[in-house]
Amino acid sequence: MMEIDFEWDEKKNEINQKKHGVSFEEAKSCFEDEHARVFFDVEHSKDEDRSILIGLSSELRTLIVVYTERVNGDDDLIVNRIISARKATKKEFQYYWNARKGDEP
Repeated sequence: MMEIDFEWDEKKNEINQKKHGVSFEEAKSCFEDEHARVFFDVEHSKDEDRSILIGLSSELRTLIVVYTERVNGDDDLIVNRIISARKATKKEFQYYWNARKGDEP
């Protein structure tokens, strides 16, 4: 069974908190949301594959989390590196809650 771990650049975390008011520690909690949705980030995946997660955090905020995923086959470990996190826009918020209710477009 694969284990999941998280990492991030602490300097980037500090910048993200100042800019968006969201810590990467809070963003990490969105991965525990069973209703979270994940999308491949085509626009920003030129150098590495990036994904976008929309989910509910431990602080009950709907967040957008951009991350990369690395699989270490030797250790059966998935490492999610958080790149950025912010509060969902009104449109993203509505999408998440409609999808959660089963009204996904």
